[in-house]
Amino acid sequence: MTFTLRSLFATRAGFGIALLRIVTGLTFMAHGSQKLFGLFGGYGLAGTGQWMESIGLHPGYLMALLAGSAEFFGGLALVVGLLVRPAAVALIVAMLVAIASVHWAAGFFITEGGFEYAMILMLIAATLLVEGAGPLSLDRRLAR
Repeated sequence: MTFTLRSLFATRAGFGIALLRIVTGLTFMAHGSQKLFGLFGGYGLAGTGQWMESIGLHPGYLMALLAGSAEFFGGLALVVGLLVRPAAVALIVAMLVAIASVHWAAGFFITEGGFEYAMILMLIAATLLVEGAGPLSLDRRLAR
């Protein structure tokens, strides 16, 4: 395996990071499934796309597809521990867009629609980007 691929899959993290990765992945999958499939009270692609258009993200349908896909498939990657670093990058970008376009103006606290929740999810994704998937991951298995 080349150095570049080995560094992509390598991880020195322990079991705590695996727990954080799996729970965060499930959380992202749930949010992505709201946008993509209308599950858990979500509006699906059409409704989410209309909402994104209304806040100035154009084209709304494409933005909903990108955000929902990053969250759902990025979350799935976290859960199984495969390509965690690239998934973390996609999730960081999705949370940066969410913070900048929706939550920043509302301030810090989530109770007022603020950015604290998106920031924490972004911080967890950044931690996974640095530390890797940890044990119980396909990335670790592939790195061997």
